[in-house]
Amino acid sequence: MEKTWFAYLSFSAVYQLALGVASFLLVICFTLLPLPAWAVTDYLQEQKYLTDVWQLVSRNYYDSSFNEQNWYKVRRQFANRKLTSRAETYQAIREMLAVLQEPFTRLLEPDQFLSLKTSTAGELTGVGLQIAIDTQNHAVVVVAPIADSPADRAGIRSLDRILKIDDVSTEGMTLDECATRMRGSIGSKVTLLVGRPVHNRKAITPVRASNQAYQDAKELSATAANNTDTELETFTVSLERDRITVSPVISKLNQEAGHNIGYIRLTQFNGNAAEAMAKNILQLEEQGADAYVLDLRSNPGGLFDAGLAIAREWLDTGIVVYTVDRNGIGESFSANHSALTNDPLVVLIDGGTASASEILAGALQDNHRAQLVGTRSFGKALIQSLYELSDGAGLAVTIARYETPAHHDINRRGIVPDVEVTMDQPLTREQLGTDQDRQYLSAVKLLLAKL
Repeated sequence: MEKTWFAYLSFSAVYQLALGVASFLLVICFTLLPLPAWAVTDYLQEQKYLTDVWQLVSRNYYDSSFNEQNWYKVRRQFANRKLTSRAETYQAIREMLAVLQEPFTRLLEPDQFLSLKTSTAGELTGVGLQIAIDTQNHAVVVVAPIADSPADRAGIRSLDRILKIDDVSTEGMTLDECATRMRGSIGSKVTLLVGRPVHNRKAITPVRASNQAYQDAKELSATAANNTDTELETFTVSLERDRITVSPVISKLNQEAGHNIGYIRLTQFNGNAAEAMAKNILQLEEQGADAYVLDLRSNPGGLFDAGLAIAREWLDTGIVVYTVDRNGIGESFSANHSALTNDPLVVLIDGGTASASEILAGALQDNHRAQLVGTRSFGKALIQSLYELSDGAGLAVTIARYETPAHHDINRRGIVPDVEVTMDQPLTREQLGTDQDRQYLSAVKLLLAKL
């Protein structure tokens, strides 16, 4: 059984089961009737599939109390179901996992699992939106659009809300249902009704600079979380689906007051992010960079291993991150004397900086390797392991939580920057890392004081 660690953003709706007395008696009557041999076989296969999923969660879930739920009682509840198709089993599994009231532990049907593997490999098709579900108001919220994607070019921003997809309300939809409705063949179109919080005009940094990683944030940034009844400005946008090229690293060398400042924007922690980051650092070193600005704004995270590897490219010694499993057993991950540069560094963060991005930002801040500039980060500190099931579906299970090197628990809290700088208005991708970017200019000021 294949598994992968993720530090992403993702949500599922919570289902509730209600079974009346009359329907219960009806089920009892039916179960007394003889079933044909093929039906018994199907029933046993589906029950085994459901039990396998239950056992994966039972053995690996990071909270041994299962969020104060009796996990064995849950198993007995679903063991009585007469499941006759895989579709029914999938639905039963979703309802079973929803009992945990923790949206990261979730089932991925085969096409969704394939989409995840494709996105982390660096290629995908769609409109290019990272979305999450705000657990406070159940709104479908944009984490970030992928750079140069249809959604990016249309001007959709972090913390915008997707209210309708092709005139169908997203209220009550799961994250997968939303994603499925927005996916489609290249050249086909989808219409979105978007709600933009009034505070989004100033509180959120430019978002036209992010790639897709798989979905996984439990809460919005502190700014968004405290605005559950925010006034929305609504507008409709028609997007033409396209092939999305995932380029996780973009860099350039800027001349600032007689110094060479290397600007690197990391938009996703996918499978080739660490290699791409190393390549760009070495290129800028050869070009004579004196200091660096690392832009993690609107970066929704990605692979845990990629976050660890990139931290080691900037940090020569010290702890990168601590993880804690269901038994309270901690594990530390350290730098390994493989930093590619020791030049001064400032990191840019905002409300779209999440998960693996926060691992990197927290490591650099707590080890005094870099100062952070911008606004409070997203606040997601849970790690999932992804298991491939027998039919090609996948199961994401939250297996651990992480803490920064200074043992800060940032889940639902986010990371507070050393220097807070808000944006008056969102910027285009071309304006990032220029004299029109207030947060970048604040970072440069800090760097110049060290040179």
